[in-house]
Amino acid sequence: MTSSIVFKSFTGLRHSTTTTTAVESSKTPTTTISPLHHRTRRSLQISASKTSPKLQNRNLRVAVIGGGPAGGAAAETLAKGGIETYLFERKLDNCKPCGGAIPLCMVGEFDLPLDIIDRKVTKMKMISPSNIAVDIGQTLKPHEYIGMVRREVLDAYLRERAESNGAKVINGLFLKMDKPKGSATAPYVLHYNDYDGKVGGAGEKKSIEVDAVIGADGANSRVAKSIDAGDYDYAIAFQERIKIPDDKMVYYENLAEMYVGADVSPDFYGWVFPKSDHVAVGTGTVTHKGDIKKFQLATRNRAKDKILGGKIIRVEAHPIPEHPRPRRLKDRVALVGDAAGYVTKCSGEGIYFAAKSGRMCAEAIVEGSEYGKRMIDESDLRKYLEKWDKTYWPTYKVLDVLQKVFYRSDPAREAFVEMCADEYVQKMTFDSYLYKRVVPGNPLDDLKLAFNTIGSLVRANALTKEMKKMSV
Repeated sequence: MTSSIVFKSFTGLRHSTTTTTAVESSKTPTTTISPLHHRTRRSLQISASKTSPKLQNRNLRVAVIGGGPAGGAAAETLAKGGIETYLFERKLDNCKPCGGAIPLCMVGEFDLPLDIIDRKVTKMKMISPSNIAVDIGQTLKPHEYIGMVRREVLDAYLRERAESNGAKVINGLFLKMDKPKGSATAPYVLHYNDYDGKVGGAGEKKSIEVDAVIGADGANSRVAKSIDAGDYDYAIAFQERIKIPDDKMVYYENLAEMYVGADVSPDFYGWVFPKSDHVAVGTGTVTHKGDIKKFQLATRNRAKDKILGGKIIRVEAHPIPEHPRPRRLKDRVALVGDAAGYVTKCSGEGIYFAAKSGRMCAEAIVEGSEYGKRMIDESDLRKYLEKWDKTYWPTYKVLDVLQKVFYRSDPAREAFVEMCADEYVQKMTFDSYLYKRVVPGNPLDDLKLAFNTIGSLVRANALTKEMKKMSV
């Protein structure tokens, strides 16, 4: 059955090109310097352009638009690297509608304190359209877990850490920017409403000059619009935070649930993720956005016995990009995180990739500017894109294929859940998720998995046909 499936070429991330421009070829690596992030063991190679002008009596100025994980990570890296950094966030207490799952590698890579992690999930239940539940997590090692965070806690922590390292956090709404005029090194002029910590009102209109801009302002990015980055398909994520009785919260102490089925989403999944003192119940869809509340009700109904007596304490909705934008870079402006479209298919994960892309983009600026001493150009930012695509293209490709195969019908979803019971599948899945790499498999186990997958698809399809006959 699977042999008849034809996949379109993946049009998101691409392998980096081997073409070298005249500007890039003029850059020569010099010395290895001390690590940019003092708690990580990575050296930073400086390769500033010989033709890039040195800045006189000031350091490079960069504005980061958006104070989520992408913006916070970018601003911290820039500030540590000697860049004059401005971090704009319109709503400092924003509770974003996000499942809040982060991989284990993010805790170490970004030096996250354990007290901002609400729950350490070591068990998961994958629940099929016919309510068959498969327990996942048996291959996890004692120290391994999936972290569950609240975005308002994580985002605030990353912003505050960036500020403590020298970034200036501005509570303001970015409106537009004027492109450089007169020379290749002329500044961008950013216009924004400055709220100065005040609640309500339109704020005070202000402007600021910077040398480069990082757009980390989400799926509806104004920075993306300003560089004609193009549109993309997007999903609507809808989530309710539900305070459930203490005895029911015990069930979700270290357990998360994922529900698949056309009732909860025609092209995604529903979830129940544990947080500090409540659970987050949600779903998402690209193809049927107008029915999102119906799908949310179905998700609640699927989990109703376990959340009975719960009280909804917050309702949230937010767009989630489905693939990278056609353009992620122009001149001295680059996009990261959701603004660039870095959310994975199948899993819908975006927090780690947002923070990672923000850091990688900022590192390219620090490297290209020799710690803020030189002007940068598009070739410096392009190195970030090439490194990103080379590193993460396989991950996006694999998850794109999985979504095409297993989220297309309820029989395929039944097969997916059945396949998740396989210990080899669980090990491969968790290793790839926790450490953000496409794990090479055992050829014999891969062959066995291929046969089992085909068998699961055939059995699920046959079961569905019999159920339809019984309902006639």
